[in-house]
Amino acid sequence: MTTNRTNPKVDEFLGKAKKWKEEYEKLRSIVLDCGLTEDYKWMHPCYTDENKNIVLIHGFKDYCALLFHKGALLKDANGILIQQTENVQAARQIRFTNIQEIVDMETIIKAYVHEAIEVEKSGLEVELKKNTEYIIPEELQNKFAETPGLKDAFEALTPGRQRAYILYFSDAKQAKTRTARVEKYMQHILDGKGLND
Repeated sequence: MTTNRTNPKVDEFLGKAKKWKEEYEKLRSIVLDCGLTEDYKWMHPCYTDENKNIVLIHGFKDYCALLFHKGALLKDANGILIQQTENVQAARQIRFTNIQEIVDMETIIKAYVHEAIEVEKSGLEVELKKNTEYIIPEELQNKFAETPGLKDAFEALTPGRQRAYILYFSDAKQAKTRTARVEKYMQHILDGKGLND
């Protein structure tokens, strides 16, 4: 059990944050209080227990959020978990629009984090609907091979986002156009964004 549970990449992320900086820092201290290990994945602070993802901190234009990787399995006693879109199967968010909301909800947030740790320890899994009926176009497969992290980033996207990309890339008649589309959206995928984000 090391005392230094923070990650320099998260320090860097917070240093660069223009929006939600105070909120991120508060969420970070709450989550670290729960005994999780800080990591940096998908360009965001991510908190793990025995290398299993528990929560992730991320920010959007109108809110910042704590994303529970298996939020669908939490009891959500306070009715505060939000499913981002209907295609999101496992993850759920608690959203915040200011620091005060986070301060007021600290005990609730901690209870949810502890529950999420228990869910992970129990080995419960969310029954996922499969995306197997979608064939990943060759042009995207090639980029997976060439670009470190791209396949992982793509697989970390919600099934709905993956599907939107696959359909959009496959939709082009010519290989040249398909490649151009993939190249145009590679950074989007690496940033964890969907086609329309």
